[in-house]
Amino acid sequence: MAEADPQQQSAQLLDFLSPGGPQPPRQKPYVGFDRRELNTILNLYGRKVALGEWRDYAMDFLKDRALFSIYKRTSERPLYVIEKNPKLRHKQGQYMVTIEDGRVLKRGHELDTVLRVLELAVVR
Repeated sequence: MAEADPQQQSAQLLDFLSPGGPQPPRQKPYVGFDRRELNTILNLYGRKVALGEWRDYAMDFLKDRALFSIYKRTSERPLYVIEKNPKLRHKQGQYMVTIEDGRVLKRGHELDTVLRVLELAVVR
């Protein structure tokens, strides 16, 4: 297999970097939890694990929202889902906690306030 000519490589690079030339592939943006939010969630999660109420979790980062799912057993549906949806930031709040059947337990603008509902929740 022959290597490409260095002049040809530099021409391709200039074509790639030129304003009218091909654009680099863009990564799809996604929503995630920042360090403070994740710290708050994991502190609650750690306390509940220590009490034996929760056993596993999963995080999903989608284009429009981020999900932190909490499980009592790994083979089941999540007991609770903590959702961050920035599109709802100015309306009903970007944070939401839902229960296993999809009902909303709490919505709000502040994560600490929304997570208070899980502090008091008793696992069935």
